Amino acid sequence: MTRVLVTGFEAFGNTPVNPAESVARALHGTRIDTAQVTGIVVPNNFFECIDVVRAAIGNIGPQLVVMLGEYGGRAVITVERIAQNFNDSTRYQLKDNRGLALQGESTVPDGPVAYRSTLPLRAMVRAMRAAGIPADISDTAATFCCNHLMYGILHYIATGNLEIRAGWIHLPHLPQVAALPDNLGAPSMCHSTATEGVRAAIEAALLHPRDIDEPSLSRLQI
Repeated sequence: MTRVLVTGFEAFGNTPVNPAESVARALHGTRIDTAQVTGIVVPNNFFECIDVVRAAIGNIGPQLVVMLGEYGGRAVITVERIAQNFNDSTRYQLKDNRGLALQGESTVPDGPVAYRSTLPLRAMVRAMRAAGIPADISDTAATFCCNHLMYGILHYIATGNLEIRAGWIHLPHLPQVAALPDNLGAPSMCHSTATEGVRAAIEAALLHPRDIDEPSLSRLQI
C-alpha cells in the first residue's frame, strides 16, 4: 500500500490558527486514490520539527511526504521549488515557539547550499488550477521554520538514499486570521478550499512519478 505523510505546523507568532495544522488534521486517516494518508501536527520549533518528522517517516514508511505551512500575504497555494541551508527568522521579527530566533545559522553545518523539491510541481499546480483552486510555483520558502524543515527532511532523505519524494506546500491565511487587525487587507483562503487544493496536489503527485513537461505559467514572481 502506498503511504503518504502530510505534516502541518501548529500555530506560531501572530498566527493563532495555522491552516497547515487544520489541513493535516482533515486529511489524516483518509485515502487519496489507493494511498493511505497520515497527517501529523509538527511543533513550530527549529530542529525539533525535523526530529519529529524524521521519526514519523521511520514509523510510517511513506513513499510521499508533503509538508505544509502558512505563508501570510500570498493569495494562492504555492508549491515550493527550493529549500536553502540558511535561517534568518529575525528579519520577520519571529521566534519559534520555544523562543528561539536564528540569524544566519545553517540548518546543517557544511550541508549543501540548497535542495530542490522532488515533487512534480507543474503537475500539482495544473491539478489544483483544474479543480478551480488558485495555485502557483514559488522559488522562495523564506528563512523561518518552513524552509528549515523542508531543507532538513530533504537532507535526511538524500543522505539516507531513501526512496521518498518530498516537498513543501504553503497555504494563505485562514479568513479568521486575515480578519485580525494586524492582518487587515491580507488575502485568505477558507479551510475547505485549502484542503481540497492539497488533496488535488497529492493526487497529482501520486499520478506523476516525474513532472509533466509543459510550462506552468505565472503572473507573479513569488
